[in-house]
Amino acid sequence: MTEVLKYLLLVFLVVCAIFVARTRDLLAAVIIFAAYSLTMAILWLMLAAPDIAITEAAMGAGVTTFLLVATISKTRREE
Repeated sequence: MTEVLKYLLLVFLVVCAIFVARTRDLLAAVIIFAAYSLTMAILWLMLAAPDIAITEAAMGAGVTTFLLVATISKTRREE
């Protein structure tokens, strides 16, 4: 069961990476990137690397997402 979950998470990572590269809306790209980072943290945890998982969750999903959203909020969005 865990092998199937690992492969599903890997497929989700590839889909997230493709969508981040293809999307034109910056806020949507940041949200997709946060989902990518959280999925990576889960995968690191499943691969028995809790220190890397905590770092990925804190830096990738937490701090980076916050900084990117703050930057987007300070700039003007054109639709």
